[in-house]
Amino acid sequence: MSIPAFGLGTFRLQGQVVIDSVSTGLELGYRVIDTAQIYENEAEVGQAITASGIAREELFITSKIWVANFARDRLIDSLKESLKKLQTDYLDLTLIHWPSPDDQVPVEEFMGALLEAKRLGLTRQIGVSNFTVDLMQQATAAIGAENIATNQIELHPYLQNRKVVEFAQSQGIQITSYMTLAYGEVLKDPLIQQIADRLQATPAQVTLAWAMQLGHAVIPSSTKRANLQSNLQACTLTLSDADMALIAGLDRGQRLTSPKGIAPQWD
Repeated sequence: MSIPAFGLGTFRLQGQVVIDSVSTGLELGYRVIDTAQIYENEAEVGQAITASGIAREELFITSKIWVANFARDRLIDSLKESLKKLQTDYLDLTLIHWPSPDDQVPVEEFMGALLEAKRLGLTRQIGVSNFTVDLMQQATAAIGAENIATNQIELHPYLQNRKVVEFAQSQGIQITSYMTLAYGEVLKDPLIQQIADRLQATPAQVTLAWAMQLGHAVIPSSTKRANLQSNLQACTLTLSDADMALIAGLDRGQRLTSPKGIAPQWD
């Protein structure tokens, strides 16, 4: 099994806003929805999915276990709570959202519990998020690289995270890129705009196509119907090797997400 290349993110969207975004996305043809326990929107996402009437087997639903739920006796119960909110019997992918702060819960313990959740049929695939090379090494030592479907990380033209990407790929672990548009920062980049103009595409389409062409999955979010529709078209856009090389040159190690007390020592 692999991770679908294109999905809909729901970070920072709550209440009616997330219901509308997911409902519109599903109507437009999105079938991959990414949420997390800490987003506090799983119930609304579940509501929108159920109201859509789309068959469960057509969807790919991802959620992430929050750090407070890592202990072996808590992780599976918290996942069952997420399933209840999302109104589904299983997730397609369940991720460890961030590493355990100060290693309060050992990697071996929460990865073991997550693998147990997979054995119980609560999730089809499992993975990690915001893991460094060292943390990925610990996770693969604990449960085997073959059981880790993806590492979901901040990745955009300004932060290409090559060290983590290379290690993950060497282990057969797919990368999922979040914040691929860098909160809209890269959309203003003159180079991205120039490529977009030449290809008669939008800067967002170019950036999303770039990440997918590198083999990464993307999960952009939007509250606007026009953007949701436009972003989908990134799936049919192909960049030349020359354009890919130009975008590779934009990397400047600009990290936008590093929550205090939770973020690991980045590579």
